[in-house]
Amino acid sequence: MVNRRGRRHLPLSRHRKSSFFSITLYVILIFSLSIFTFLLYSSDVLQEDNKVPLLRVEKPKINKVMSSVAGALLLDDQLWKTPSGLGLRQCVKRTSRYRATPVSDHYITVKSNGGLNQMRTGIADMVAVARIMNATLVIPQLDKSSFWQDSSTFSNIFDEAHFIKSLENDVRIVNKLPKELESLPRARKHFTSWGGLGYYEEMTTLWKEYQASYFIIHVAKSDSRLANNDLPLDIQRLRCRALYHALRFSPSIESLGKKLVERLRSRAQRYIALHLRYEKDMLSFTGCTYGLTAAESEELRTMREKTSHWKVKNINPTEQRDAGLCPLTPKEVGIFLKALGYPPSTLIYIAAGEIYGGDSHLSELTSRFPNIVSKEMLATTKELKDFSNHASQTAALDYIISIESDIFVPSHSGNMARAVEGHRRFLGHRKTITPDRKSLVQLFDQMEGGQLEESSLSLPVMQLHRQSKLRIGDCKVCFWHLQVRWTSEERKQPFWNQGQSTTAAGGILLPKSISRMHMQIIRWKLRRSQCRPSYRPSREVGQCRISVERGGVRRRRNGAKMELLGCFSRWRRKRNFIFKTN
Repeated sequence: MVNRRGRRHLPLSRHRKSSFFSITLYVILIFSLSIFTFLLYSSDVLQEDNKVPLLRVEKPKINKVMSSVAGALLLDDQLWKTPSGLGLRQCVKRTSRYRATPVSDHYITVKSNGGLNQMRTGIADMVAVARIMNATLVIPQLDKSSFWQDSSTFSNIFDEAHFIKSLENDVRIVNKLPKELESLPRARKHFTSWGGLGYYEEMTTLWKEYQASYFIIHVAKSDSRLANNDLPLDIQRLRCRALYHALRFSPSIESLGKKLVERLRSRAQRYIALHLRYEKDMLSFTGCTYGLTAAESEELRTMREKTSHWKVKNINPTEQRDAGLCPLTPKEVGIFLKALGYPPSTLIYIAAGEIYGGDSHLSELTSRFPNIVSKEMLATTKELKDFSNHASQTAALDYIISIESDIFVPSHSGNMARAVEGHRRFLGHRKTITPDRKSLVQLFDQMEGGQLEESSLSLPVMQLHRQSKLRIGDCKVCFWHLQVRWTSEERKQPFWNQGQSTTAAGGILLPKSISRMHMQIIRWKLRRSQCRPSYRPSREVGQCRISVERGGVRRRRNGAKMELLGCFSRWRRKRNFIFKTN
């Protein structure tokens, strides 16, 4: 009995001890909670007495101000930041296989046609043609019968002595024909458009057809006479040297152009060069009459009818605009730049001739961006006196100012726009913003119809142009080119047949026998190059190999290989990746 009572007594004492401990813990917790509540209430009373809530209100305001300033700085950096060059580098040096041109008794005379930039590219092509045909090039005659009626000679626009001197190791160039040759017969030729190497090598037979020790070919037109692709690397580089190094503007044009750039820089650190191609000839040629009066539209139609060398006479203005073939109006350019985020204080240089309609059309742009200047506002009357009535010379001034600008914006993709964009990329990938006119027209029409507000255009406009990349067509000349050649695994069989299972990697069809890792490497390299390759099957034995090199191809005795050729590589050292096939 005693043992049982003891057993019952022990649990009871333990229960009393645990109950006492629990009650003590609860009391401590309640006391702590009371003290915490008292302190919290006291702090609120003190803050109210000292009016501390002002600090609580100011803090978020400071954060908002700081965040807005940071956002403005970030946007400003995005608006003016120089884009990545994607590893592209100038490619103008002669290769080791290049040889000086032997002395030739054959001559080529050229009549350049078109505006300033059309003549520049045509002259560069004629330099390359003279090299291919082993002929002496006579300084070209410039077009004096075009719309602009400019009587300027070659030496009025270009530095003739520099042109001859800089190309002396490539092509023999003379100011004029020797006197004893002026009376000799000439073969007047209209070279085919986009003629290739084989075409001009065939043209050299003309020298043999005429049994004369001296013979002269006169080229009636210079634009678009030479193909862009499938030319020897040294010929492509020669075109680049001629266009970007040899065809320097005359000292008077270069001097005034640099002065105007300095005056722009004195007004603002940065400026936009706007090629506002809203001129009478362009509107008449394209048939674009949107926003014009009936009288203005009729005037443009009459001009188009009277211009004999403009072949297309009947043009639907609405279809032209919907297809994105019309230049943006001054109002549309203003809306576009504002939607991109450029502030009204932005300094804008108008690189153009006389705007059609004058201030009546230009006012829609100046109301949004009042800080707009032209060469007539920057230069004195005395400085521009020698350039009056010479459209090509004033266009050269616009060209220099556009090249040196922080941002170049063309309202239409004409010869000037393409020439400036390419030259800016050649000089270091300076920023060019090319409006997506076809997509923008849809947004502008929605705004005119009341479906969109001008203030809400920023997001869709920025999305349209944020993903714009280097166009494949711009990789034709003057940079490292990318070509791809596949060779066969077996000597007699092509590397793949039409029915063979293939997969795509950056525009190339690759056999599935190549491992996934190798495919990823190829995709990465093509993505970094941003230029679509083309394949050329050939028949060699061995392995599948990629060869990325500077300036030329490393020849392999064996190996089915894919070669990334020519001048379009971001790697400085020669790198070879061998991909074994199954």
